[in-house]
Amino acid sequence: MHMVRNVLLIERHRGDNMIMNAAPPHPSVIDDLDARLIALLTAQPSIGVLGASRELSVARGTVQARLDRLRTKGVIRTLAPTIDPASLGYPVTALCTLEIRQRLGHQAVVDHLTAIPEVLEIHSTTGAGDLIIRIVATDNADLGRVIDEIIDDTHVVRASTSVCLVTHLEMRTGPLVDAAARRTEAG
Repeated sequence: MHMVRNVLLIERHRGDNMIMNAAPPHPSVIDDLDARLIALLTAQPSIGVLGASRELSVARGTVQARLDRLRTKGVIRTLAPTIDPASLGYPVTALCTLEIRQRLGHQAVVDHLTAIPEVLEIHSTTGAGDLIIRIVATDNADLGRVIDEIIDDTHVVRASTSVCLVTHLEMRTGPLVDAAARRTEAG
């Protein structure tokens, strides 16, 4: 009965809201073993289930079940390798804020941007701009070409670009995973 009520509450809140990253309506619950498994897979992505079970001193089936659950819940989205654009010949990174004509919505612009290989991320935002994108280029002249390609769309009104000089902290989730595990243990 309790489970049915929760499902109905979740369905009622969906309404016409836009789904952002298909995130679950409630934070995923992870424990210390989940956090240690995620940390291990982050540090040694090719360790495999058997190697992880040995390293964590738990049964292989436990590791597989935890991994399956974490993937089903969306906590672990992919086991794909992390690619360094600079190693592929794209050492210039920039963040670009776009103002768009919103009459037709964001999708036309997103479709246009998705067709540009140098566009790595697209985020709808609040504030002065409508979209923030992360782009890469081979050098500053190539960055100009990429920006020209981005604004070559009737829906893009204005672009403001900031070149990233030094990356002090790459995208990370380790401390967040640890905090979520501690929150679960405390609650």
